[in-house]
Amino acid sequence: MKKLSARRRHPLAAVVVLLLALAATGGLYAAFAPADKAQADETAQSLAIDEGKKLYAVGCASCHGTGGQGTSDGPSLVGVGAAAVDFQVGTGRMPAQQPGAQVPKKKNIYNQAEIDQLAAYVASLGAGPAVPTDKQYNPEGADIGKGGELFRSNCAQCHNFTGEGGALTHGKFAPSLEGVSPKHIYEAMQTGPQNMPSFPDTTMPEKEKKDIIAYIDAVNGDETPSPGGLSLGGLGPVSEGLFAWIFGLGVMIAVAVWVAARTAKAKKS
Repeated sequence: MKKLSARRRHPLAAVVVLLLALAATGGLYAAFAPADKAQADETAQSLAIDEGKKLYAVGCASCHGTGGQGTSDGPSLVGVGAAAVDFQVGTGRMPAQQPGAQVPKKKNIYNQAEIDQLAAYVASLGAGPAVPTDKQYNPEGADIGKGGELFRSNCAQCHNFTGEGGALTHGKFAPSLEGVSPKHIYEAMQTGPQNMPSFPDTTMPEKEKKDIIAYIDAVNGDETPSPGGLSLGGLGPVSEGLFAWIFGLGVMIAVAVWVAARTAKAKKS
């Protein structure tokens, strides 16, 4: 009894009891709390998918099929991911107003909650790119100079040097990037809408996408003046050369006509 009493009175006994109590509390929390949270998240996701399916049946199924398998009027949506839905529906391109070479941007008809529900349903049809987080597309702290290099190497061929857009073949076009939100630019790079190639993270890492977004934001900002004065739409050296050629040639012709007229008048005098 004396030995047992001595053990209970050991200076470390209180510490051992406290550690056991903390371990028991942590174990109970780990056993019950996460399960409740996971179940709640699963229920919310299931509700979003159900609501998205209803929206899909009304606004999308006629072109993309009742199960997203695609039809002659619209491609399959299996595996396109939530990011593609957020981009296409968020920019108003979908639902399409009418068939054509390319679906233009227009005012969207869904609010963000409905877009999220549609995205959740389409994502449930097959794995694909998820909607990016603010941390992924926020250009704060990105390298604008590096973004310019990447943009000129990968994007300027279609969108021109400052993202003003340009014509492609067969009635297609690269849209202007002015006023496009960073999230939608990131999603476009991730998913490759319309005629645009996709740039997944394995091809173009997240940091490089942020650098490109920072460059686009910089060249299209109101506070960024054109270094050459008149921007001529920012369409690049072809339009600038054409303008210089036509304007310069026109001025020279006008001067030549004026000099000839003055010379002829002087001879008559």
